[in-house]
Amino acid sequence: GGRRQQEETGGGEKEVVSKNKRYRKDKPWDHEGIDHWKIEPFEKGDMKAPLLEESSFATLFPKYREAYLKEVWPLVTKELNKSGLACELNLIEGSMSVKTTRKAWDPYAILKARDLIKLLSRSVPVQQALKIMADDVHCDIIKISGYVRNKDRFVKRRQRLLGPNGSTLKALELLTKCYILVQGNTVSCMGTFTGLKQARNVIVDCMRNIHPIYNIKTLMIKRELAKDEELKGENWDRFLPKFKKRNVKAKKPKNKVEKKEYTPFPPPQAPSKIDQQLESGEYFLSSKEKKQKQQGERSEGRKAEKEERDKDRAASFVPPKEKAR
Repeated sequence: GGRRQQEETGGGEKEVVSKNKRYRKDKPWDHEGIDHWKIEPFEKGDMKAPLLEESSFATLFPKYREAYLKEVWPLVTKELNKSGLACELNLIEGSMSVKTTRKAWDPYAILKARDLIKLLSRSVPVQQALKIMADDVHCDIIKISGYVRNKDRFVKRRQRLLGPNGSTLKALELLTKCYILVQGNTVSCMGTFTGLKQARNVIVDCMRNIHPIYNIKTLMIKRELAKDEELKGENWDRFLPKFKKRNVKAKKPKNKVEKKEYTPFPPPQAPSKIDQQLESGEYFLSSKEKKQKQQGERSEGRKAEKEERDKDRAASFVPPKEKAR
């Protein structure tokens, strides 16, 4: 049930083989020392017959890149001709296109050319962009505009990625061994697959409000740990820093207005000046009596003020109390 025994081999022992491995044969070309990650070079002449179908890719570019692309296009054409590819710059539509020809000897070169025109449209200089044609260089164009709605906040976070005088970006380039260019709503990266993955994580985290300095610190520690032969196969979690989230509480207003109980009735009307005069009986006084009353109030006020002043003056002549001997 599930297992089948083979015929007895020479020594009288029965070798038990799993049912699903019954028809497997040895692979002499697949041995322990083989490196499956190694990219084998593809030379001219490795492809026996020309491509049967034409493949093409096109991309649009912004208006401000037109003058530069016009200037460097002969260099791009020359470089793509080496791989047997044709390219076209359409200034009316504002597009660049690449396609395979009968002379193409590398079937993957058209995908590299597609990345090349993408990078050129995202303001990468031509000398840097042409490096993408190498087998060990790859690219990633990261769209950063969708992470933040607020325009000011987006600009601040993008600036945070660059750092003062571009120092944060330079540190990220050195750690990931990638070329990184921040342009408008995108970030263009060029390098190895490992480096591109690390760079993407840092850039996306920065747009999600995690400061790049934390990720840079982690990358620096990982780089040092990778040098140690003993720690290569171990878990590095105990060495990596753990950053706590700090929830900064909003400042409370100083003068907090207390909410009054809700009543459906309006507040009572404040008494007018005439109402106050009627209440005090002043309304019925003649103009002469009113004047006399006002003068009396003023004289009383002056009298109280004079008493206050005299008290203050007298306080300076009061002798201090002497300590008992």
